Formats: sequence, structure tokens, C-alpha cells
Amino acid sequence: MTIRLPDAHGALRTYEPRTEPFPLTPGTPVTSRTVFSAAHVVADPYADVSPDSPAAVDWDATLAFRRHLWSHGLGVAEAMDTAQRGMGLDWAGAAELIRRSAAEARAVGGRIACGVGTDQISGGSLAEIRAAYEEQLAVVEESGAQAILMASRALARAAAGPEDYLDVYGQLLRQAAEPVILHWLGPMFDPALEGYWGSAELDAATDTFLEIIAAHPDKVDGVKVSLLDARREVALRRRLPQGVRCYTGDDFNYPELIAGDERGFSHALLGIFDPLGPLAAQAVRVLDTGDTAGFRALLDPTVELSRHLFQAPTRFYKTGVVLLAWLAGHQSHFTMVGGLQSARSLPHLARAYELADGLGLFPDPKLAEERMKDLLALYGVHR
Repeated sequence: MTIRLPDAHGALRTYEPRTEPFPLTPGTPVTSRTVFSAAHVVADPYADVSPDSPAAVDWDATLAFRRHLWSHGLGVAEAMDTAQRGMGLDWAGAAELIRRSAAEARAVGGRIACGVGTDQISGGSLAEIRAAYEEQLAVVEESGAQAILMASRALARAAAGPEDYLDVYGQLLRQAAEPVILHWLGPMFDPALEGYWGSAELDAATDTFLEIIAAHPDKVDGVKVSLLDARREVALRRRLPQGVRCYTGDDFNYPELIAGDERGFSHALLGIFDPLGPLAAQAVRVLDTGDTAGFRALLDPTVELSRHLFQAPTRFYKTGVVLLAWLAGHQSHFTMVGGLQSARSLPHLARAYELADGLGLFPDPKLAEERMKDLLALYGVHR
């Protein structure tokens, strides 16, 4: 069987899908690295909503996908940008997602960390921003999950300089019940975060970030760095206090960063580990044995797919992630919160299918092929 796929120039070409998936099975939790998959949410396709409506989530399918990730030994990073936080999922929806997912994690013994932000407000004073953070921190801690302090659009607007970040984050860390993960999300993921930590100059921003950590090393489990700059991440990693982890959020360079060098390595908290979950877990279990070459042999070929999904404008990577979840049979439809399934072109989606199929990511390649043909037919590409 073949399928006709549109290329970047709009021309149709013939592609022959593979007939068997890459052999992957659920396994024990990974041990040599702490690995979180930032998981997407599954929209309710039958809800009568508009792009401006509160998110309508299919809770059964959303929680089933998290059980899938846990079954392969991965942790789940919840209510992050992969879950359309700030791009269709409001704070009310995120709070319910946190509570439901944390309860599910307890039931199955899965590891979970949840995002803490300020998206219940659009602006305000530093005191109001801190109060918004505190409200969300309380929800996460009450759920029993680990907290991830995410970057705040409101703080990026309100802060006059580095001292305001030092003050707000310092107060939050002092009251956190358990060590948190600090998240540095670059403007390629969210343009509203330009100049975070008080400077658009990254060396100065890094110094402020490290100053916050150095003042509260007992309250910082680790840092998630999403700057898509491997050199900068390694330099930051080497400056972290003893015991503070670096969780790579670099969806362009993750194999080399997780593998590490003679001076250390990064753990992982990645959106690309949503579609790559089983393969990523298998690769890290190989790394657990000390086989770095085997780890790289499994994970390096996935980088082309990841760079495709996360190409500019990077914030729309979620569309490709949800497409692959639908093609893989994890959900019954290709519908997203806020109608975001329209955020990528048909050639982009077709290439995502081709790359994922080439890696053997689809448990049922025939199902993926038929669903991709259904999508193509909606765009007028006849079989």
C-alpha cells in the first residue's frame, strides 16, 4: 500500500508506509536519569465550544494517555505548555487536570510534577502576581505532586528588573513545602517571555537565575531549561550548586544533553517525549546499563522528527504532538483545545506522519495510514 503526501511545495508524492512498528514494550522505571514526559491534553470533540470558550477536555482519554506514559516507566510533567497551558487551557482547566492526574498517579504509583503559574490573572502588581503563584502552588502541593514554578507572562510585564524576580521567586521558594523545579521557558516557546529574569541579554539573565538558586539550594530540586541552545545549557549545568539537577527542555539537542560528558549530564523534561515516550524510555533503560552508544543509536534518529515538530513558530509544536497521538491510536480524533489543530499546514502534518512512521512509532501502522488518508481527504487529496 502507498499513500500520496503533499510536500512543502504543494506537490503530491508517493510514500510507502512501513508495515511493522518498532518493537517497544512497557518496562520498569528508568534509573540513571530522571525523565518526565510533558503530556498533552485530549479535547472533547463533541463539546459545543468556540476558541474563546473554556477548555472542554476528554478526561478519560487524557488520563489514559498518562497511564500509557507511566506504564513505560516515565514520569509525567502535568499542566505544562504541552498541555496547551496558556494556549487554550485556562487555570480552571489546569487545576482540574492537576487534581485528576495527581490522583491517577497515586493510584498507579506514577511520578508526577505539575506546573505552577499565574495564568488566572493577565497582569497586576508584584504582590498580585505572587498571590497568583501562591494560589496555584497550594493546589499542586495539596494534590501531592511536585511543583514546577513556570515562567509568568504577568511577571515578565510587571518586573522592573532582576531584583523583582529575586523577590518574587525568593518568597515563593521560602514557602514551598518541598523542593521545586524552576522552569526557564525561552521566547521561542512563548514570545511574551522575552527578557525573563530581568534582561534580554542571556548571560545577565543566567546570572540572576543562578542567584535565585544559590540563595535557596535546599528548595530547588532542579531547573528545566528550554532555550534550544545546547552550549548554553551545558554551561549553566556546570554552574549549578551540588545536588541541583538540570532537566533539559531542549527538543533539538536532547540525546547529547541526556548522554552528557565527563563533567555531567542533563535529566529530561520534554514535550517531544510525549510522542516518543516508549522509545525514549527504552533508550534510557539502555543508558541505565552504561551503554551510551546504544542509547544514542536509539534516540539520535528521532531528532529529525523533533526538530520538525518544534520548528518556528515553535509554540505550535502541540499540533504535531496531538496529530501523532491520534495516528498512534491514543485518541479517537484530531481535535484540540481552542481549535489549535489548524495551527500547522497540511505539508507540515504530512511530513510529521512520514517521519514518525519511518521511526516505527505507530503501534498499528495500518491504522495510522488509514487515519492519515482520512485527514488528507478532508483537504481534497483523494485516494
